[in-house]
Amino acid sequence: MKRGMLLLLTVLAVGLLTSFTFVSAQGYTPPAPASAPVPLAEGAQAQCANFNWDGSSPLRIAYMPPATEFNYYMAIGAGITDLAGQLGVETFMLAPQSGSDIAGQMGMIQDVLTQGVNAIILSTHDENAAAPLVAQAIEQGVAVIIVNSDIPNFPTPVHGVVGYAQRKGTFMLGLYAAGMVGGVANVGVLEGLPGYHSTERIGGFLDSFANFPQMQIIASLPTEWNVETGNTAMTDLLTAYPEINLVVAANDYIAIGAARAAQAMGREDVLIFGNDGDTTGLEDIAAGRWTATVNTTPYVMGQVALQVAIDCLNGAYPGGWTETPTVVTAQANVMQFICRPETLFPALSGEYTCP
Repeated sequence: MKRGMLLLLTVLAVGLLTSFTFVSAQGYTPPAPASAPVPLAEGAQAQCANFNWDGSSPLRIAYMPPATEFNYYMAIGAGITDLAGQLGVETFMLAPQSGSDIAGQMGMIQDVLTQGVNAIILSTHDENAAAPLVAQAIEQGVAVIIVNSDIPNFPTPVHGVVGYAQRKGTFMLGLYAAGMVGGVANVGVLEGLPGYHSTERIGGFLDSFANFPQMQIIASLPTEWNVETGNTAMTDLLTAYPEINLVVAANDYIAIGAARAAQAMGREDVLIFGNDGDTTGLEDIAAGRWTATVNTTPYVMGQVALQVAIDCLNGAYPGGWTETPTVVTAQANVMQFICRPETLFPALSGEYTCP
């Protein structure tokens, strides 16, 4: 592909930096900076009605991420907690420590359904395992909002989905990556645990690379979404295939582990691309430890998810998927996020000079 076209694609990828607030055709104004909800697949929408809350008592909402080991989900939770404090809504978080503890999360959902909650904001690594419990929650009059996803057809109907366009985000980052290397690279892939999230995120990278015949996929290895398995998989990848010079990862934790492995092996020449907008990842990118990510602004996502849950309980939310913004983030623009520490969780580990 000609260099001019590659440059154009790179500019387009980095240029998606601005988000807008939309008003839907139904007259629903989504929480800023999210876009208007779009319908879920046929049969996937539960109606925002027949709830166990009649407006006469304070709201009680559970946030249930797949694990506490990932600061990303804590950042979503920080957004939920901060807005809940402003609105006078009671929220609490319940999650297993490990993202691979599917049975643990299912047990916790069962427990929450006995605790008189009015809504559950849920993210899970196993949609099929969670589906029967989600159906039970809805039967009990509990609003269920799936967060950090864009799944249009959760295995059982849900009231709403809040999250970013996963495949679109990594597709744009893939174009940016291809532009950096002139469309020529030996690519290694680090997946997450099998499931919708890993399929969509890795799929976006692969879709973009399909436009460049010399972006060769050399090998693909699974991880458990965390730094440790990202480190191990990267070590295995570069040992078996030293020709790899560009690696894409399904999330920032994998990318953080991959960068540490590459450094330990003396392979600072490998470009590494992630997905999330984790605080440590942003600081790593600012320091040049790895290359770029799709910043999915998790703190903002948490605030949008809580407001959508409340709007649903009030009968105002029309249902559907509400998209939250993403930004291709590299050294050129990472400081605009680091310089807004109030939107980051955990807190920055370093000190930075900001305008």
